[in-house]
Amino acid sequence: MGQPGRSTLRRSTLRRSTLAAMAVGALLTGCATVQPTATAPAGGRAGQVVAFSGAEAPGAVHATPPDGRDTRVLPSSTTPTPPWHASGRRPNILLITADDASILDLPWMPHVRKLIGSHGVTFADAIAPTPICVPARASLLTGQYAHNHGAVTISGPRGGFPAFRDTDTVPVALQRNGYATLFTGKYLNGYGDHDPRYVPPGWTDWRGLAIGTYDFFNQTVNVNGRLVPSHRYSTFTVRDQADQLIRQHRGHKPWYLWVNYVAPHVGAPVQRGDPMRIDRGTNAAYQTTVPAPSDFNRYAGIHLPRRPDMFERDTRDKPRISVARHRLDARQKAAMRIVFERRIEAVRGVDRAVASQIRVLRRTHQLANTVVMFTSDNGYVTGEHNYDGKLWHYNEILRIPALMRGPGVPRHQVVRTAITNPDIAATILALARTTSLRPLDGVDMMPWLNAPTQLRVIPIEGWAVHNGRQQRYTGVRVGKWTYIRYHRGAQEMYDRSWDPYELHSLQRRPAWVDQLHQLQRLTRKYHACRANTCPKAFYPVSPSRS
Repeated sequence: MGQPGRSTLRRSTLRRSTLAAMAVGALLTGCATVQPTATAPAGGRAGQVVAFSGAEAPGAVHATPPDGRDTRVLPSSTTPTPPWHASGRRPNILLITADDASILDLPWMPHVRKLIGSHGVTFADAIAPTPICVPARASLLTGQYAHNHGAVTISGPRGGFPAFRDTDTVPVALQRNGYATLFTGKYLNGYGDHDPRYVPPGWTDWRGLAIGTYDFFNQTVNVNGRLVPSHRYSTFTVRDQADQLIRQHRGHKPWYLWVNYVAPHVGAPVQRGDPMRIDRGTNAAYQTTVPAPSDFNRYAGIHLPRRPDMFERDTRDKPRISVARHRLDARQKAAMRIVFERRIEAVRGVDRAVASQIRVLRRTHQLANTVVMFTSDNGYVTGEHNYDGKLWHYNEILRIPALMRGPGVPRHQVVRTAITNPDIAATILALARTTSLRPLDGVDMMPWLNAPTQLRVIPIEGWAVHNGRQQRYTGVRVGKWTYIRYHRGAQEMYDRSWDPYELHSLQRRPAWVDQLHQLQRLTRKYHACRANTCPKAFYPVSPSRS
């Protein structure tokens, strides 16, 4: 019998990837089983929507709410913080972030799932409260919401690297407490524009991308003030820097290493088959990310996930200001498929790079004493709610992958209690037994890893992309509820327990007025919270609120 052809192998690969995606979807949504309805074919008409391949399994979508619902958004009593005490020596801490990786990308990262999630915990409801690059990364550096750390968008007033105060960050606190602090990869948007040799305070060993951050084959790395050009694929450059840092700092003092991969963020160069080339001069000239050469076209022809919110049709429930009210034509939909294809090809490289870090930790005998976290700055959509990008408040944009393993972390566990970017920073400080130099908005999540699922109030907020003086929306996410108020007064409100794809906004429905008023009050209470005035209470989950 002859060897299978290239097309047969590709179909087999795509089918296995789709089935793996559905398995992860079942895990993250608590479904017992998910039956595949189709596989992801190797070819077909561009822009067609077929098999589900996201990290959220298809659930029931109803036009009306179930009967007997509880009108209270939060219970009346809180849950005491469970006891948790760090034991043994202080661990090394490895934080790995991918840029713009959504929870929907996790099924395409088998090494991350196996090497981190299977040996630790997977957070099923990890949230970026301000889901765009700089605010989210600044929250990881400070443990604060964007309205407190002040870098609320990517450029302009109150945006980008110039808007961020870097003198009292998490690495500064860790370094003062005896940690070696290490960095490689992307920092904050705008870093390197004025002084590419600048090394932010608090870093023992700095390997930041200073020039050409989004050029995947032409970057310059600031190695402790010395500029070193690189013409290798960006993910490989950052991977090798990270592996080297792990080896070099073995056995001296505890270390904290933050590895920031650029993929799957959009970047250069424009490649053959990309929308910016084939659709140049049209409304479909979307930017794409750049996969590694060995991964380019690996998923050629793969179709977009079959999700009810993909190219959402009936948007009468949403105010005119919502991005979901946009309409995409056939050319744009076809281009969106290519964006999706490039993204899942690019995360393959990140996935293998994470495996490299775990391999180096194991070979240098540091894995047993290293807490490893994998996450992203924000989520991303490629056609869901008629949008390509981030910033807005929809579920797939707010949710990020978050997995964690290491000493003190339970194994083989899914944690459904919400966690945020500020919580990750607070947890890192707690693991290192280090006091923050800033008032913390986030919560140490270590005591809650073994606890029953809890409800939390998470403030969410977003500003104009290039103007931090213009707040676009503010709101809250509370368990199954999402509520936001736009800057012009329009509102959206969702109960995701029966509307998981946020297709039916409830703000105008009389039957839901009690919940609307409660969510409005919580938004007013917490939109400008700071430290102890931020929501830090945990509430027991009842079946009606899960």
